[in-house]
Amino acid sequence: MDSSQQEILDIFTRTGALLTGHFVLRSGLHSGHYFQCARVCQRMDAVERLAELLLAQVRRLGLGFETVLAPAMGGLVIGQEVARQAGARYIFAEKENNTLVMRRGFTIARGEPVLVVEDVVTRGGRVVECMGLIRGFGGTTAGIAMLVDRSSGAARFEAPAVSLLELSFPTYPADAVPESLARLPVEKPGS
Repeated sequence: MDSSQQEILDIFTRTGALLTGHFVLRSGLHSGHYFQCARVCQRMDAVERLAELLLAQVRRLGLGFETVLAPAMGGLVIGQEVARQAGARYIFAEKENNTLVMRRGFTIARGEPVLVVEDVVTRGGRVVECMGLIRGFGGTTAGIAMLVDRSSGAARFEAPAVSLLELSFPTYPADAVPESLARLPVEKPGS
């Protein structure tokens, strides 16, 4: 692990964002580890540093964008800080009947390049929904920026993607949870 990855992991550990126990992820899978990025987002110094590091990766790939779109709830704080540091417009999508929609008068212009910013990706469902919203308005997905890629790169998108951490903790379908994990009380912390 290089020094910047260690710095990022230290931020998650220091803020109590990396949890252990028995968790049901938003994907429905079970895991012994959970990234509760809301705990990082309590600390604006941590958010500012993580956004700085994430934006550096986005710029390294040469991803040009005018707008940042974040899915609620997880991507809200980090998305806003990335947009602030980049001097970009910031909008968000929110859940309605468990589907992401654009509300509050948010629109995307035809051809407008949009960066999707998310906190944690396991399978990438919310990112894909955001890309569909962008496409529906006629915009283009310039790229995806995420704090943590739990899939270790297995989640694939039709746009360039960067993450600060790529970690893959084992996940299990509900009917295949190992006995050692099944003995622990189940938590669903929320995204």
